[in-house]
Amino acid sequence: AQAMQEKMTALQAELDNVEVQGSSGGGMVSVTMTAKGAVKKVSIDPAVLNPDEKEIVEDLVLAAINDARVKAERTMQERMS
Repeated sequence: AQAMQEKMTALQAELDNVEVQGSSGGGMVSVTMTAKGAVKKVSIDPAVLNPDEKEIVEDLVLAAINDARVKAERTMQERMS
């Protein structure tokens, strides 16, 4: 049981350092987060920064975050198996 707990502790520490990237809008918006879900970076192509399209940019950011979250969950599952 102790060995399993040590393995889980090491895995949790590793997941803090593993980064995944999600994107939307054909890569115009990207989000980098850790496998544990901490958002580290948001990148937005200047071409989508039209003030009249604020809602579109917000939707693209949301989609990129969700894409990264799915990849983070998948990475976590792969590391645990």
